Amino acid sequence: MPAPRLSPLAVLFAAVVLATSCPAQWSPSSGQWGKQAPADLRVMTWNMLDAICRTNIKNSATNNWAAAVRIVASLQPDVLILQECGDNTGNGTGSNVDTQTQLTMTVGMFLRGGIDTFRSGSPAITQYVQAFAPGYDLPFVYASTSTDNFNRNIILSRYPFADRNGDGQSTASDIPAITADLWAPGGNGGIRGYMWAEIDLPDATYEGDLVIGNAHFKAGSTTSDLAQRMTAAQNISYFIEHMWNGAGTGTPDPRARIADSPAVARVLDPNTVVITGGDLNEDETTNTRVGPVQWMASAQTVASGTVNDGTDRNRTDMTFDSSVDLFSGNRTTFIGSNYKPDYLLWQDSLASLRRSFVFNTTTVTPVAAAMPSQLAGFTGGGVTASTVASDHLPVIGDFRLPAALGCNDAATDLGFASIGGNGTFPRYHVCGGLATGQSGTFTLSSVPAAAQCYLGVSLSQGIQLVFGGTLVPSAAEPIGPFVADVTGVVQFAYPGGLPFELVTQWAVVDAAAPAGVSLSNALRLHFLP
Repeated sequence: MPAPRLSPLAVLFAAVVLATSCPAQWSPSSGQWGKQAPADLRVMTWNMLDAICRTNIKNSATNNWAAAVRIVASLQPDVLILQECGDNTGNGTGSNVDTQTQLTMTVGMFLRGGIDTFRSGSPAITQYVQAFAPGYDLPFVYASTSTDNFNRNIILSRYPFADRNGDGQSTASDIPAITADLWAPGGNGGIRGYMWAEIDLPDATYEGDLVIGNAHFKAGSTTSDLAQRMTAAQNISYFIEHMWNGAGTGTPDPRARIADSPAVARVLDPNTVVITGGDLNEDETTNTRVGPVQWMASAQTVASGTVNDGTDRNRTDMTFDSSVDLFSGNRTTFIGSNYKPDYLLWQDSLASLRRSFVFNTTTVTPVAAAMPSQLAGFTGGGVTASTVASDHLPVIGDFRLPAALGCNDAATDLGFASIGGNGTFPRYHVCGGLATGQSGTFTLSSVPAAAQCYLGVSLSQGIQLVFGGTLVPSAAEPIGPFVADVTGVVQFAYPGGLPFELVTQWAVVDAAAPAGVSLSNALRLHFLP
């Protein structure tokens, strides 16, 4: 970055500043399928084709229940979104669709075993996730109330559900009714609803939280089927952009077209990421149209790399996965075809994908070394587990999220850090006070040792796409360079007083970063009299 010409405001701010200035578990070829870093967030979507239903046999080592148990135990997602659950008729072991309560109880049996109160004689359950992964659990479960009278969707989480936008609810089985507006035709999230959950991630590890969405769109190729999928996707994209993101206004539902009750009080926190997915029943690479996946990512305008009406927090397009099987390179998620209907989508301005993949036991090689240990002993061999479990393959994504800031007394976090070449987000916080007679300690951390760092300052905030990230200070004046120490930290003290506010954000010269520069989170500094 060339030496900047500073405004009087920047000179004033710079004068004092410059004077005072887990073990990896990811090795599939060795049978290790866990996360590379403990703080990564693993999200998995899977259409289970009826394997989880109350009447299924839960003490056989040969059926779809047993195969699904072992696959979940092998991959151990932090958040698991499931489709096509609770259909006893479809599974051939009973009749009717499970109620929400029945399905929630069945999920408990799937995870933790116990006595099967749904089957004659209440037999002991021998096939359950914790039998093969004893320390693993997904204790927070939400089964949808929406059903097509055949099956339901489910969200399971390692972390608790908690209201994140002030409406008093943390889960829902569908979006509220939308009145037709802009690109949204109006209505809801489709035949089985668009379920979602707000999840409270551990504050000691993550700066933000998570909203997870789960959909199972209408199948089929008729004109009506195509239209139903499109309508659902358009309504969902409108809901994400206007309710959760505020359409760039900072206010939920700024056009008052969403019939939320109780009313949402605020948009999501700037570090709370939306990740969504499911069986969207259309392959976006072969469907010869802008289909439901692209609509959910982009809304009305497909314009990658530009600020428009996209569903990412910075109003660009969300990203959707292009996962492949690690051994075969095949992208299919519908067994016996070249078809990918199962997707994950995420707000890439807030989260960085470390990796995603399709899991298929039939391609794992060499079997003796690479097959997860949880699949050992499965009748028929571990290689058969995927085809026994379902007609769909799971899609798994490992996401890196911004780490907790720690003390940030003198500022408001505005988010939008971008990943550095070291695989972490630069962290920027101000501890102390910026009132007259006080001093704030400015800290930038998690950057490369000896990196050159520039602090951008402005009196206002906006959205500008630079260096592959989001710059928040509007027409920022750069100050620097500052040079990080050997631990990757820049730190200095600055006195308070002179009541005003500044919007600030660091740019870090980092040759290993995706665009050669990474950005810290932005802060609004509160100077007080």
